[in-house]
Amino acid sequence: MAVEETRFKLNTGAEIPALGLGTWQSGPGEVERAVSHAISVGYRHIDTAFCYQNEQEVGKGLKEAFASGKVKREDVFVTTKLWCSYHTRVEEALDLSLKNLGLEYIDLYLMHWPLAMNPNGNHPLFPKLADGSRDILREHSHVTTYKSMEKLLATGKVKAIGVSNYSKRYLEELLPQVSVVPAVNQIENHPALPQQEIVDFCKENGIHITAYSPLGSTGSPLFTAEPIVEVAKKKGVTPATVLLSWHIARGSSVLAKSVTPSRVEENRHLIKLDETDLATIAKYTNELAATKGFQRFVYPPFGVDFGFPDKS
Repeated sequence: MAVEETRFKLNTGAEIPALGLGTWQSGPGEVERAVSHAISVGYRHIDTAFCYQNEQEVGKGLKEAFASGKVKREDVFVTTKLWCSYHTRVEEALDLSLKNLGLEYIDLYLMHWPLAMNPNGNHPLFPKLADGSRDILREHSHVTTYKSMEKLLATGKVKAIGVSNYSKRYLEELLPQVSVVPAVNQIENHPALPQQEIVDFCKENGIHITAYSPLGSTGSPLFTAEPIVEVAKKKGVTPATVLLSWHIARGSSVLAKSVTPSRVEENRHLIKLDETDLATIAKYTNELAATKGFQRFVYPPFGVDFGFPDKS
């Protein structure tokens, strides 16, 4: 089996394809084509979110793919996410996502962030207070939201539930109070932010890790980091291929975001990294921790301490 066709078993018994197409920050008019093309060249895992405001386009891309007759609905693993302003109306949010996507069920439904925003605020997605800060429902616990998500499993509208952007501290608060262990924790993850503490904790508790922003940010130093380039030259591939393959070697699924057909295809051609390759990358990670510290590229201005460690 090719590396890009690897699948990981979730605690539900279902399998999640190791490589997924990410759609965050993909521009209007581009997502539909990207999704349709990705599936046509072999992707079987599509990731979106209500907050991305592109679920309808993703749905059109899925519809095109299914209409081709080459893939069926059950062949494609679809993930979407509950947004913060819908924590008090979870099933309503799910129904909106299903309508947008044109689907009868979601394979994986994640809590996007572990905090609730005012559902009656001055903006449907990003309500703010008079001082410009986020309008957060601080009395509403993420545990309460997750318990509402658990009820969705009985409806058949979701196959699995999970979380996103959860630190060890939040997971330790959640797990003793719920009956369904999250199937997945989707986090920012790359050699400049390995989040090893969270990764290890999730493995110990049967929670699968999906990595987003695996290449860091635009213009990331990861592309020119000497150890990454060293492994890329050794394998005859690009640094991007090394960075994406690193996650699969760690046992995590990974989201590769692109709307360019050639890049979508290139991202799919992953490689097997051996112990020497992983040790080379680990050396870079350790040196980074000892000198500059790890770098987080995605941290919304919620004004909330999510409990992420400075060094992982």
